[in-house]
Amino acid sequence: MIKRFYVGLLVFLLISCGKNEKPIVAFYYWKTIFKLSPTEKEVLKDNEVSKLYIRYFDIGLHPQTKEPIPVSPVRFLENTDKFNIVPVVFIQNKVMLQPHPDIEDLAEKTIRLIEEINTKNKIVCQEIQIDCDWTLKSKDNYLKFIERFKKLSHKKLSATIRLHQVKYFRKTKIPNVDSGVLMYYNMGTIAPDSLNSIYSKKIADRYLQSLKKYPLHLDFALPIYSWAVHIRDQKVIGLRSKLNISELGKDANFEKIGTIFFKVKQSNYKNGVFYEKNDLLKTESISSEDLKEMAHDLDDNLAQAPKEIIFYDLDEFNIKNHEKNIFKQVISCF
Repeated sequence: MIKRFYVGLLVFLLISCGKNEKPIVAFYYWKTIFKLSPTEKEVLKDNEVSKLYIRYFDIGLHPQTKEPIPVSPVRFLENTDKFNIVPVVFIQNKVMLQPHPDIEDLAEKTIRLIEEINTKNKIVCQEIQIDCDWTLKSKDNYLKFIERFKKLSHKKLSATIRLHQVKYFRKTKIPNVDSGVLMYYNMGTIAPDSLNSIYSKKIADRYLQSLKKYPLHLDFALPIYSWAVHIRDQKVIGLRSKLNISELGKDANFEKIGTIFFKVKQSNYKNGVFYEKNDLLKTESISSEDLKEMAHDLDDNLAQAPKEIIFYDLDEFNIKNHEKNIFKQVISCF
């Protein structure tokens, strides 16, 4: 009886410890040149970050031949020895929509370029991540690519997963990877309305309960970026990244006409972009409260606890828009 009691107590303690184990903080690095600013180094140190997901290159289509080609490979101007580096390759969906892509050749060339970048920069990686917003029409090619890539790379393989792919996984299928990262952002349509396309609790709530049924282990990627939607004659003509909202409010060429909208008072150029009189800028951002709300909602609907929370993306501009301890606050929600 006493022995059974101690065995039960040990099981309880193990379960309790497992529940109390918090996920680690990691970051995506999405610039084409890897060089950390003092502010970026500080946030990595303060949050004891040891893992960086670095975009190595995109894969797009050659405009004439329509053959897959690498786009804007990353250049390293700084040593990465302090970090566990995960190369991320973003594959444009149109690559996988091609009728008869040479999957074997694409997988081989993708691995070869990753290895070349690693060798040149003395990086040894244990994991590779594939980022692709595949659709029902592209899923067969994409799933074949994942299978071939995993076999050839001999690495741990992760893949980005979108909310709709979680809810409708029986249709969209699940890639044969070791784990997934749920991209918990870009939920809405970029539009001239007043809705935030980066994050909407209303939209997220339609999908959250599906997480409990998803068979693949998921970590979570949360947004810390912002942008402005450039609108002309009620049509979106572009996204303007890294636009300082406080500076915009002081600019005589712009007039604030609500909580998220600015109107162009007179035609002008700003940061190399032409703004025509009467154009609108709709600012979309993520607050600290948004991030904590996301974390709580995800935690309430987990099948299993995440090992990592990856913030998108590591950039001085993004970091300065958030309070210093926000990353630890988010982690504490799990």
